[in-house]
Amino acid sequence: MGRLTAIVLGSAAGGGFPQWNCRCPVCKLAWAGDPRVRRRTQASLAVSANGKDWILINASPDLPEQVRRETALHPRGGTRGSPIKALLLTGAEIDQVTGLFSLREREPFALYATASALSVIAGNSMFGVLPPEVVTRRAVTVDQTYALPGDLQAEFFAVPGKAPLYAEGEDPQTMSETAGTMGLELSAAGTRLAYVPGAAAVTADMRERLARADVVLFDGTLFRDDEMIATKTGSKTGRRMGHIPIDGNDGSLRALAGLGARRIYIHINNTNPILVEGSPERACVTSQGWEVAEDGLEVAL
Repeated sequence: MGRLTAIVLGSAAGGGFPQWNCRCPVCKLAWAGDPRVRRRTQASLAVSANGKDWILINASPDLPEQVRRETALHPRGGTRGSPIKALLLTGAEIDQVTGLFSLREREPFALYATASALSVIAGNSMFGVLPPEVVTRRAVTVDQTYALPGDLQAEFFAVPGKAPLYAEGEDPQTMSETAGTMGLELSAAGTRLAYVPGAAAVTADMRERLARADVVLFDGTLFRDDEMIATKTGSKTGRRMGHIPIDGNDGSLRALAGLGARRIYIHINNTNPILVEGSPERACVTSQGWEVAEDGLEVAL
């Protein structure tokens, strides 16, 4: 068993950065080519313990671009063949599953997700381009360990969240741990990586689990809970969207203070000023030991 390596394929929230139709203060910098900001694709992660077999976490709409950019994921062997051996879903949001359509060329891999996420895929005939006899669908149970190709192990765990936007209804339960929002713990050779791209809160059980990890990649969607409202880009708070803010008395900075792990914010919304190098918000998170994920960041344990 080798060491665990993770590559951040995409570090932005849904829509990427800059968002195609947005001129919020942060997106304006990107459209103008300001060197203080870097463009980002939608959040996804690739993980391997042997450098040959790779596991993807979530399939963003930007997946084809991400695969082309990362040589570790390029096809190998004969005319057809890919090092991507499995794909794990932390939910069934559009920006987590639509990249699956780009993996439709009858290349075998295993798809791990909760029963609710798999039911979304089974209920949409377009996903028939991934026939079950080629792409094996495996329903997972939380808090159970699964052996993955390449000597990796994975464990799904529930986090407070909500159902996907298209299925949430009029009164979403944004703090529910049964809404289909998952975190992932991946381990190899005694090292652990925790990936939580979306969470509405930090529970005591979550903090205990994250305290065991060597690296934590955590929901950095919004710096402030009312960020979308203040920038006139939306009418919902972060928690209404199922995302704990970074700042504030009950934000993630305070909730996860003191963790010994390497801590990295990921799934960063286009409105979030931590995207701007040198901003007070970036200085705030880095002064407390956090990093801000960028596309292509490699984490080796």
